[in-house]
Amino acid sequence: MSQHSDTPGSHYFIPEPSPWPFIAMFAVFALLFGATLMINDVAFGGASVLLGTLLLVFIFYAWFRDVVGENLSGAYNAQVDRSFRQGMYWFIASEVFFFASFFGALYYIRVIAVPWLGGAGYLGTSEILYNQFEPAWPTAGPEQLGGEFTPMGAWGLPAINTLILLTSGATITWAHWGLKLNDQKTLARGLIATIALGVMFVGLQAYEYNHAFEELNLTLASGVYGSTFYILTGFHGMHVTIGAIMLMAILGRAMKGHFSPKNHFAFEAVAWYWHFVDVVWLGLFIFVYWL
Repeated sequence: MSQHSDTPGSHYFIPEPSPWPFIAMFAVFALLFGATLMINDVAFGGASVLLGTLLLVFIFYAWFRDVVGENLSGAYNAQVDRSFRQGMYWFIASEVFFFASFFGALYYIRVIAVPWLGGAGYLGTSEILYNQFEPAWPTAGPEQLGGEFTPMGAWGLPAINTLILLTSGATITWAHWGLKLNDQKTLARGLIATIALGVMFVGLQAYEYNHAFEELNLTLASGVYGSTFYILTGFHGMHVTIGAIMLMAILGRAMKGHFSPKNHFAFEAVAWYWHFVDVVWLGLFIFVYWL
């Protein structure tokens, strides 16, 4: 049984026992197990992935429905709100380190490993491994693994997508100001604009990927440049997609009047996440596309 008091701030809310963590564990296991089977061409791997995905979607809906209900019932106090905020801080911190690891890998490859392979420094290995290797970025490695390719330029779709994400950061801030002023129409309009810009970004990135595969011969097989390009931009695109879905859920709640100027942590959490995604893209545009 949940524990809370009618006196604000007197007790920390403890939810009732929930089956969702156990089901979430099973869903993630089914998803990863199925993916492993699919990689090894086992017949029912796809069915396991589908089961795990459907279970995760259901759990997200049901678990968040319970949390929203607890919030609307007045079960949460200021201490619970602080706990939610601290949890979101640490979640975004984990995402920072997640992307930092890939940016670090890109830095190591470009600044350290490629020059070494070209013979630079006391650890130079060109004479031992491949003495025809030219240490220039972008590179697919010795003998043009995956065939010759054209690197993705910065001044085209990437620049347009940068403008789109920067604009979306402004629209989510506009929505936030509307919420603080208790202007529900501005809140909804800002959210709709942000969602539309996020969907546009993902659509243009999908078009960019098709262009890269079909016309530039830039694929995951294009050596170290292709792998780092798709890992960094692909994970970012996944985060934009997740963020857009989260914003859709927030829009639905906003249209039901769930938020007030003093009670809107869910909106703030998604806004923080969206701003983080914007900042990561700026790093991608500079270090992956431009430099």
